[in-house]
Amino acid sequence: MPHISHTAEIMPESAIRKLTPYADQAVADGIKVYHLNIGAPDIKSPDSAMKAVRDFQFDHLPYSNSAGTYALRRAIAEQYYKPIGIEFELDEMLITVAGSEALTMVFQAACDPGDEVLVLEPFYCNYNTFSLMNRVELVTVHTDIRNAFKLPSIEEFEKALTPRTKAVLLCNPANPTGTLYTKADMLAIGELCRKHDLFLISDEAYREFCYTDEPYFSAMQIPDLQENVILVDSASKRYNLCGARIGCIISHNKDVIKLINKLAQARLCPPVLGQVATYGALSAGADYFEKVRAEYIARRDITISMLNEIPGVYSPCPQGAFYTVAQLPVPDAEDFCKWMLTDFRDRGETVMITPAAPFYKTPDTGLDQVRIAYVIEQPELRRALELLAKGLKKYPHARA
Repeated sequence: MPHISHTAEIMPESAIRKLTPYADQAVADGIKVYHLNIGAPDIKSPDSAMKAVRDFQFDHLPYSNSAGTYALRRAIAEQYYKPIGIEFELDEMLITVAGSEALTMVFQAACDPGDEVLVLEPFYCNYNTFSLMNRVELVTVHTDIRNAFKLPSIEEFEKALTPRTKAVLLCNPANPTGTLYTKADMLAIGELCRKHDLFLISDEAYREFCYTDEPYFSAMQIPDLQENVILVDSASKRYNLCGARIGCIISHNKDVIKLINKLAQARLCPPVLGQVATYGALSAGADYFEKVRAEYIARRDITISMLNEIPGVYSPCPQGAFYTVAQLPVPDAEDFCKWMLTDFRDRGETVMITPAAPFYKTPDTGLDQVRIAYVIEQPELRRALELLAKGLKKYPHARA
């Protein structure tokens, strides 16, 4: 029998989807499962996005330009980025198959096999997969739940540097912690990258979901760092178009964009109907984001309040995105999450949450933590958190 790929064999399962078979079985058994495990919001997509797809006239579905349609790139540049103070030429941007492909392409363009990328842990667990696919090593700089996962000192980053370090990867606001990095934080990271001639890969997919009064500060706005910054973005969360699979890469470093364009040509083009939907979404008014932001603030406040009322549970208050990491009074959060799906029932209902250990790279870290996505409507969110509290009371391995 031929040997399978070692690289593929060591790919980790998605922490977010790994327990899905247990949830599916619970549903098959007639159990209602509240999903707090995945960032799949129930927020309505803009009407303009759906209308654009319905009105799209075609008798066949052709390829688009490998970099995305000109109309979409121009609209994104002029209607979305320019009003928030980010300007670039259209040949400094490519449309991608969501943020996932964008990050994979950036690793391929910026790094050689064996190169290292610094990342704050906990980090979005699929970064592991993207790096392994390209034989890039993620080197972690630790953040702590008891310090609300705030940015460590730049000295901690410098301790992690080696001759193989090529980039810093930052998600702002962060998945899974909801940490929002300030202008001062971004300028400090920018200075580190300037000093050591590193790329700054900035994942800004959750830019709209910031819950402070301070204006969002993008990596693209760091002075004199144009050649170092590679921006990764996505329509998935911003407009709740997760299934459209549309993202983008932007950089003033035209050598990087030229290399990524080669990769884009090899995969032909991003999804055409996804581009149509995203083009339509761009005409959504400012009130769309205002309503969405207000709704997420309310959901966040419910989540943090109810979590911290549960004995033995602690969660800091996130300032962005729609996730929080909570510490539970259990020795093994993955076992608890599985048990909630297989054994716990309350009036025919249970809740699905995500163990947080796979969001860390440091061994034996985050074992008693979970990531919670507050992406369901408020009454259901309250019921889901009530189920979590009841489950912790009944879980046989809970700490007293």
